[in-house]
Amino acid sequence: MKKLFVIIAAGLVTTSSLVAQDKYFTKSGRINFMSKATLENIDANHKSVTCVLDTKTGNMQFAVLMKGFEFEKALMQEHFNENYVESHKYPKAEFRGQVVNNPEINYTKEGIYPAKVKGTLTIHGETREVETTGNVVVKSGKLQAAAEFTILLSDYKIEIPKVVKDNISNTVRITIDCSLEPLKG
Repeated sequence: MKKLFVIIAAGLVTTSSLVAQDKYFTKSGRINFMSKATLENIDANHKSVTCVLDTKTGNMQFAVLMKGFEFEKALMQEHFNENYVESHKYPKAEFRGQVVNNPEINYTKEGIYPAKVKGTLTIHGETREVETTGNVVVKSGKLQAAAEFTILLSDYKIEIPKVVKDNISNTVRITIDCSLEPLKG
């Protein structure tokens, strides 16, 4: 009976560790956004992005609290949260999607793999489809996921007042960089 219990317990431990290896996670991913305009560039960074990637299915999810973006100028940060993204009404942004070419990425072999990602991005209460390419780097049992894409603020109903129209571009470049570790189950 003891032998049977040991065999079953060993099987459960092995199974749960294999399942956990399919999912990778971080709470310290980074997102940067840049808006280039005639009079001034607006650049912000976020260092607490949550990301989960299921390597078995290619499903991927990012979440970020809007108030976590840091700007060079405090006044920009205040205007961003109060006037543009309205962080009090819409506290987070979220991406839900999939690595479309997931079968082409060998998550067990070190290397750099191109990744095509498609899904929905929700900002300011508006959800739009987005698609981009990036890279997944497999190294020492960890994954590095990086991508860059462009959005239009008007697609997310973020209005730019006419008074500052020359200061803020409707086009924003978003850069994502996440170091993911196996999710411990």
